Amino acid sequence: MEEVVVLIIGAGPAGLAMAACLRQHSIPYLVIEREDCIASLWRCRTYDRVKLHLAKEFCTLPHMPYPDGTPTYVPKKEFVEYLDAYAERFGIEPRYSVSVESAEYDEGARRWVVDARHMAAGTEIQFTARFLVVATGENAVGVVPEIPGIESFPRETVHSSTYRSGGGYAGKRVLVVGCGNSGMEIAYDLASHGAATSIVVRSPVHIMTKGLIRLGMTLVQHVPVTIVDFLIVTIANFTFGDLSRHVIVRPKNGPLLLKAKTGRSSVIDVGTAGLIKKGIIKVFGEISNINGNKVEFEGEKECYFDAIVFATGYKTTVNSWLKDENCIMNSDGLPKKCYPNHWKGENGLYCAGFASRGLAGISMDAKNIVDDIVSTIESA
Repeated sequence: MEEVVVLIIGAGPAGLAMAACLRQHSIPYLVIEREDCIASLWRCRTYDRVKLHLAKEFCTLPHMPYPDGTPTYVPKKEFVEYLDAYAERFGIEPRYSVSVESAEYDEGARRWVVDARHMAAGTEIQFTARFLVVATGENAVGVVPEIPGIESFPRETVHSSTYRSGGGYAGKRVLVVGCGNSGMEIAYDLASHGAATSIVVRSPVHIMTKGLIRLGMTLVQHVPVTIVDFLIVTIANFTFGDLSRHVIVRPKNGPLLLKAKTGRSSVIDVGTAGLIKKGIIKVFGEISNINGNKVEFEGEKECYFDAIVFATGYKTTVNSWLKDENCIMNSDGLPKKCYPNHWKGENGLYCAGFASRGLAGISMDAKNIVDDIVSTIESA
């Protein structure tokens, strides 16, 4: 059994931000991580061309800016290097290959008891902690929707977490399911590599440029969000034209209000909209059935494909191991409380990085949690 003051589960950006803020206050902590590296999502489960969708001024972790010369929209390689440098600067040394099996509060000892297993050695480990921080993130495992007949599809199906590049798909008919940022970027990447690309758009979506979102996030600090939304949507409509004839319509709420209310992000266009308008990328509605390599869509449309890429998001795994009688998380493994009070549970339990507000939200969570821990320790 190992005793620690603060146990942080997860060594992604949220776990690193927590560790750095705790170090600033000289509070002992331990970070444990299931994988064998920090930021495994960014390092191992993102496609090659990905960049941060927000300008770097909205994407720093606490106490460390990006180095001079970093591009405004940080590419994957530079972002991973930033995280590595962040861990080195603050002396963060996670315990790797440690998989949590259960975490439960012991009322008598007034401590969290965490049972884990070292995945390489196969040995069992038990930790006790006064404070427990869940920093495993919203994107733990990929989600693939249940589609009638999917088991009959004879060709390749992959989740976006394992997709790297369109280089191996030249000349193939590829369907991308999902119209978020990952889906739209993967569709563009596939088309750029010579694949006959189609995409499923199942719900309304805002398509924006990086510059418009940066403008909106800057203005909203001084101007009401409804006015900012009206401005950037007006400019976006002028920029992209009417996409409704391509089955792409905007939600009723503006992009910034929608993000604040639901956590849903706008799609930052990398050139996909232009290829859709030219007919290079075809757009379909909801899939109704799959029969062999024939995919049937609502509206009696059908098409044959050689591969399907599911850009259908992720889910958390917190509820599989966190035994919390007071239930900081809902049945989907996301905070029950609404932002900005989502991060605090009972008995020294916290969650960091679950607000659907990107790296800025992670930084805010870490600062709030550490301030609360400091206050609790000082008042004891």
